[in-house]
Amino acid sequence: MNETLLMIPGPTRVAPRVLKAMSENIVNHRSAVFGEIITETTEMMSEVFQTENQSYILTGSGTAAMEAALASILNNGDKVLNIIGGKFGQRFMQITEVHGGIPIELEVEWGYGVDPEDVKYILEEEDKIKAVTIVHNETSTGVTNPIDEVGKIVKDHDTLYVVDTVSSLGGDDVFVDGYNIDICVTGSQKCLAAPPGMAAITLSDDAWKIVDETPSSTYYLDMKKYHKSGSGTPPETPYTPSVSLMYAMREALNVVMEEGLESRVKRHELAALATRNGVKAMGLELFAQPEVSSNTVTAIKMPEGITDPQLRGTMRDKYRIELAGGQDHLKGNVFRIGHMGNITEQEIITTIAALEMTLKGLGLDICLGEGIAAVEEAYLIN
Repeated sequence: MNETLLMIPGPTRVAPRVLKAMSENIVNHRSAVFGEIITETTEMMSEVFQTENQSYILTGSGTAAMEAALASILNNGDKVLNIIGGKFGQRFMQITEVHGGIPIELEVEWGYGVDPEDVKYILEEEDKIKAVTIVHNETSTGVTNPIDEVGKIVKDHDTLYVVDTVSSLGGDDVFVDGYNIDICVTGSQKCLAAPPGMAAITLSDDAWKIVDETPSSTYYLDMKKYHKSGSGTPPETPYTPSVSLMYAMREALNVVMEEGLESRVKRHELAALATRNGVKAMGLELFAQPEVSSNTVTAIKMPEGITDPQLRGTMRDKYRIELAGGQDHLKGNVFRIGHMGNITEQEIITTIAALEMTLKGLGLDICLGEGIAAVEEAYLIN
């Protein structure tokens, strides 16, 4: 059986050397040996975050880091400005509610990026907003939000800036210190191309001041405990981590360091351009507005007369390529191509070729080869 090519917005394919790292024998997670592994991993993580702040690795998905961020800073009744333009912006709002916060919702039409002026208006009109949450890259819509511009606005107000970079870190520009981000979170299984099950978080000095004075509403994800354990000699995690996944995370970050962060981001930019060009050459319509198109995932409107099971089912069952469907009200209306992690032109060309054949086979008037040519042209001239 041929291996299925994952072209979804995570999990992504994992390099053989990263998989091999997980096969190493388990060591004592309270030992100096594992403490050195934690140190190496978190130092590289901070470098990828582009911050001088300490980073922490959590055993859990990116959502665990999202929850750790809010659970460690919120008291009952605290107001949080939740920027909501997709599924994961909604998730931040739901986590806010679970931990007693009061969401101030800034709704953004799906497919569009947030207007920083709208953020500024709410911060000037509303008193005592504890935090602003934003998702850098909405995989549900293929939209990248202007976290740098929003950061400039938040900096002028007495509020914390909390940013989800789960599907952008390592594939797009994220400068935690340069963008005035107070709490930044990410996950292992997307642009970093590590196995699912690990998350990372970093906090500014201003954020730690709030964490230290706030009774946490979580036990396992209490950042005060991670700070205390991580500051020991050797550094530890407060609870038993996934030792094997930590091996993999360290090796995946080694891969990132070897490629170079700037080169990795440029590779993602080119993959996104090639994918969009290939899709448009087939006459398909992109969902996200051009000026906010994602580096790591492209959402495409479902062609008229074609159903999701027909398109994605054919891609999966006949061509062994897995694409993602739409979420919430976009289910059945869009499909998504992930181009993140260790993606190369080979995977993009293969995917666009299979998509051409799928659509042609389903009766659409597709000129075979035009999509592939557009992809090849993008790679040749860049």
